Amino acid sequence: MTAAEAATNAEAATPAADAASVAPAPGATPPRNPLVSRAAAELVGTALLVAIVVGSGIQAADLTDDVGLQLLANSTATVFGLGILILLLGPVSGAHFNPVVTLAEWWTARRGGAGVTPREVAVYVPAQITGAIAGAILADAMFGEPLVKWSTHDRSAGHLLLGEVVATTGLILLIFGLARAGRLQYAPVAVASYIGAAYWFTSSTSFANPAVTIGRAFTDTFAGIAPGSVAGFVAMQVVGAVVGLALVALIFMPGRSAE
Repeated sequence: MTAAEAATNAEAATPAADAASVAPAPGATPPRNPLVSRAAAELVGTALLVAIVVGSGIQAADLTDDVGLQLLANSTATVFGLGILILLLGPVSGAHFNPVVTLAEWWTARRGGAGVTPREVAVYVPAQITGAIAGAILADAMFGEPLVKWSTHDRSAGHLLLGEVVATTGLILLIFGLARAGRLQYAPVAVASYIGAAYWFTSSTSFANPAVTIGRAFTDTFAGIAPGSVAGFVAMQVVGAVVGLALVALIFMPGRSAE
């Protein structure tokens, strides 16, 4: 069963009065709003997500020299911001804000269920990347930083790349595992909480998102990543997505009825 099928089944089992209150979330196929609306939601949502990550990083670095407190402030703002964005925009586009989530849903749909089409992928992914870049520029503008200044924060070490595999694997396992379990209504809290935790338990501080990774290369601030490190991070995020989907298939394997 795909993420989209799980969401559909969950709706079928919910009384009509309650169904409208369950907002689609990452990995779920939302009602078919116009594609332009969905693309706008993905662009704006990803832009605001990156603005939150970069802006809170700049603010934290201005307020304290303690790197631990900087990371705490950065992760806390991201948790609250991401949860709100998923809650707000989930009913419109599914609130992917992340190319690997979009591609993972396309893959599960390709395996036999409903989900995003190749045409939708071709619209969602550029919207997410454009939004991420715009979000970084917006954050820089708000804090009087150069609008575009390539980051000098090198993140190419092997242990950081491993951290990205782990972070992305966990994210995909969480989103599509919730879908398989029929619990996507918890995604705003669950996804935001996971990303907040992964800030601290992964060596890479959990980018887990190719669009966000690209966007953060445009700012030479606390949350930045050097352009030379982007390709490695994106490659490991794709690997993590593949591993995450494999784990979903293994862990949430359909049970057999007793004979």
